[in-house]
Amino acid sequence: MSGGHEMAKYLYRLGHWSASNAKSVMLGGFAVLVAFAILALSLGPAFNDNTSIPGLKSQSAIDLLNKEFAGPQENGGQTRLVMKAPRGQTLSSESSQAVMQKTRKEIMEDPQVKSVAGPYDNRSLNADKTIAYMDITYKIPAGEVTEASREHITAVAENMRFSDWQAELTGSGYVQMKIMGPSEVIGVLIAFLVLSITFSSFLLGVLPIATAVVGLGIGLLGVMIGSNMLDIPSTSMALAAMLGLAVGIDYALFIVSRFRQQLAAGYSSRESIAIANATAGSSVVFAAITVIIGLAGLAVVNIPFLTAMGLAGAFCVLLAMLTSIILVPAVLSAVGSKVTASSGNKWLQPRKRMNAKKNRLGHFVTNKPWTIVILGMILLGVIALPFSHLQLGSSDDGVKSTEKTERRAYDLLSEGYGEGFHSPLIVLAVAEWEGDFMTNVSSGLKELETIPNIGTVSPAIPGPSGKVALINIIPATGPHDTETTKLVEAIRNQAPDILEKNHVEFMVTGSTAVNLEISQNLSDALPKFCLIIVGLAFLLLMVVFRSLLVPVKAVLGFILSLAATFGFVVFVIQDGHLGSIFGFYGTGPVLNFLPIIVVGILFGLAMDYEVFLVSRMREEFKHTGDAKQAVLAGMGHSGGVVTAAGLIMISVFTGFMLAEDPIIKSMGFALAFGILFDAFVVRLLIVPAVMTLMGKSAWYLPKWLDRILPNLDIEGESVMKELKRSAA
Repeated sequence: MSGGHEMAKYLYRLGHWSASNAKSVMLGGFAVLVAFAILALSLGPAFNDNTSIPGLKSQSAIDLLNKEFAGPQENGGQTRLVMKAPRGQTLSSESSQAVMQKTRKEIMEDPQVKSVAGPYDNRSLNADKTIAYMDITYKIPAGEVTEASREHITAVAENMRFSDWQAELTGSGYVQMKIMGPSEVIGVLIAFLVLSITFSSFLLGVLPIATAVVGLGIGLLGVMIGSNMLDIPSTSMALAAMLGLAVGIDYALFIVSRFRQQLAAGYSSRESIAIANATAGSSVVFAAITVIIGLAGLAVVNIPFLTAMGLAGAFCVLLAMLTSIILVPAVLSAVGSKVTASSGNKWLQPRKRMNAKKNRLGHFVTNKPWTIVILGMILLGVIALPFSHLQLGSSDDGVKSTEKTERRAYDLLSEGYGEGFHSPLIVLAVAEWEGDFMTNVSSGLKELETIPNIGTVSPAIPGPSGKVALINIIPATGPHDTETTKLVEAIRNQAPDILEKNHVEFMVTGSTAVNLEISQNLSDALPKFCLIIVGLAFLLLMVVFRSLLVPVKAVLGFILSLAATFGFVVFVIQDGHLGSIFGFYGTGPVLNFLPIIVVGILFGLAMDYEVFLVSRMREEFKHTGDAKQAVLAGMGHSGGVVTAAGLIMISVFTGFMLAEDPIIKSMGFALAFGILFDAFVVRLLIVPAVMTLMGKSAWYLPKWLDRILPNLDIEGESVMKELKRSAA
């Protein structure tokens, strides 16, 4: 089976071709970027943030609700102005009435505003008449509300604050999702520093970032174009940006660093480029395929918005891989004359000492393998402990910083109407029998009211058909409280009983119920997804390393770093420890789709690092047959590159962790720590220590299995052998 050999030869030729036609390749890459940009701008983004899941209990109730109570569809964006009267005053006093009249008039001055519903129209005065809200509806959808309109309403709120009122803003027309902000740039700058030190050259430090940005640009524009054809949630842009940037820089780093090694071995610049593309390029292609498998694997869970996020990420990783093997050789060829094996910047010179020192880690690990394995496992095990009480949910304004007006609006609404205001439930009553429907409904409601934790129940509103009624329930607890989940279950459990006695079927729905159900479904899907991913990882690594024990150890290491990652996420985000350091301000459940996405992504990245480290060990073992020497060689050759790659990933993810949006923030946070645990504790300490302990048995593979497995040459060994032959 020579599938792998063919790929390395093909990449070798591709590297040669790209280096020979450097100008055309670079122009071509730029042309593709421009073409995508023109197409994306002409179509515009059309993201769909509908996170529903087919087949939910609450979904069928929503369909019925829309059919029965579909009034004129309000598709204009809405902003809510929450206000609290000055101390010692109520909203019904004459001076307060005057302020509200004036405010209303000011809001209507914006030509984009369609209507304003004041406290008396929407009956929003709270019990002691100190808190109420105005709802402003725009003539255009929430996503199109202009910056000018938002500034206008902000100025109105400011004016109210001058007269000692508290005024805060929230709602889809006001709170905009920012995908890329200044913080992501910080991550890229740190990555640049890491690269410059690794290559001891600023020119080479900028190169991987430049190529990664081109690949990422094409990828993100592609996702934008795709949003017009598929339902893609807007968070997938942030996820794809994070991934595309991190792997794009890493893949270029691997190729450039191999290029430097070949130059040092005395090959010409063009030949070095071709060899780097054949050897490191093969690993990059394999690595990218692993990440793509992990992301495309999200489709297994059968939840449309997750599938879309996975595919968007996979697309950007594919482009990062293509730019690395096509564009990087061209750019290297273009700057080639300026780069020699030893070229370095005088500021970044102290690298010579490092090479001798660099393998200190290797010697340290191979000398005390037991200590390292035991300490490493205890460390990660302790960090993983909180994982046992993981609780999934959806994100809202309650976890944002109190410096944000929408968080203060959230708190004001809780103060005025109780925590449960943010977790309203809708109960639909459907007639199942003849008889007086509304009488049956009210006797059914009496039974419901005995359930603990129900805050207020509004009177039933009959629908036009006379067969359906709508009941609003405000729980006594907020959306992140487990009591709210229990309440939804209690109503569902009570429903059959009520149906029997009163001939009315009660169905629970509303955004709270839907979110709780989505979280439950995602919780249930997690173990299944993990099993598939772990099984896949095992098979892949068995083929690559022709060994039984290496994949077992790699997979166990992966499970360990995953558990530690989730443990730390629960510790910080859900339990609220150290939250302020990382910018998490409220305690809330872990974002419901976070674990599955983290498993998919970390799987790909962990396998990358495993392959880069262990493939070097295998190469050495085949030459010398000395297992300990092989571990040392792997650490010496690839340890530095893996360290740099891990640091780059962490800095890019940290940039996203500093973002404002809680969803992007928590994704960046989980991935940054996932890589920290996986690359630095598992791959650079535990893995080599275990390999040392296993000795030669690490490379054992039964003969019959060896014959069945396809031979993937992911280090491009075949090309190197042929070159040595032709040189001789």
